[in-house]
Amino acid sequence: MKTSKRKPFNHLTQYERDRIEKLRFHCTRIVDIAHILGRDKGTISREIKKHTNKHHRYKATKAQEKAEANRHGSKVVGMKIEKCRGLRSRIITELKGLRSPDEIAGRMKRDGVFPRVGTNAIYKWLYSEYGREYCQYLCTRKTHKIRQSRLGKRHLIPNRISIKQRPEGETQLHAESDLFVSPTKLHTKRVGHLAVIPKTLLLTGLFLPNKSPKTMRDSIHTIEENLPITTWTLDNGIENIYHEQFNVPAYFCTPGSPWQKPHVENSIGLLRRWFIPKGTNLETVPEDTLQSMLHVFNHKYRRSLGYESAYEQSLSHAIIKKVPRLSKQSAVAFR
Repeated sequence: MKTSKRKPFNHLTQYERDRIEKLRFHCTRIVDIAHILGRDKGTISREIKKHTNKHHRYKATKAQEKAEANRHGSKVVGMKIEKCRGLRSRIITELKGLRSPDEIAGRMKRDGVFPRVGTNAIYKWLYSEYGREYCQYLCTRKTHKIRQSRLGKRHLIPNRISIKQRPEGETQLHAESDLFVSPTKLHTKRVGHLAVIPKTLLLTGLFLPNKSPKTMRDSIHTIEENLPITTWTLDNGIENIYHEQFNVPAYFCTPGSPWQKPHVENSIGLLRRWFIPKGTNLETVPEDTLQSMLHVFNHKYRRSLGYESAYEQSLSHAIIKKVPRLSKQSAVAFR
């Protein structure tokens, strides 16, 4: 059954209340008053019931005065943040550090900060006249979902092992890997290689001159030298046909099922939304800028990690020995 779209809410005006008083004086039915004013009959019914006096008369002036008095005492969007200067300053500082409202709210709750606000309150403040100027620091800039292209030609991977056979356990440190590319029309060979440790959401990667199997193998070896990975999870792209030359076993997703390596897919999506939107020529992005971008993500507080960063989790699990000394300025400037 098709449901009608709910109309936006607007307060009754003095003019509308004057008309209600006049129409009620002439014994006009509530349904007809609603039709004349273009309002829902429930709105008119509640208004009359609420502001009818003991003599069964509706007075528009009195109704308007009471309504204005009630609204004067109600909460204005964003006022809690505006009134607390310390809270406002903290939120602005975090936004400028490329942290999302969810990160900011979650971390404040985790650290027991008081006063604090939730994610929705921060978004409402940002979309209000008080915080609108800081919307430039939000992640998403598009208002519609971009349709994904259809699957390309599939290639056979020699001796591929299904992800269903991947071993599990506390001793395993899985990694997911994938590429992101420039638009086909630009005829650019340069590609980005991104790898994610699902256990801690640690990101690492680099730009490659092309996506040949040999180049991909060398990139995998570089990552393996820096992280104690025990397995790889890959898609069925032709760049992975040298998987038997990797230092650790590689397991492959079911063809056409990228959701089986969700962490790297989501991370590429984050990279696209925050810094490198689709359509960007990767030739224009320096390598040190990419490292700065990954540094920003590894410093972000993640809800799935209890609002800790990937660096904090990786240090506690002895995946890395120390946090790299990188700057966020290159990533911020690229935006």
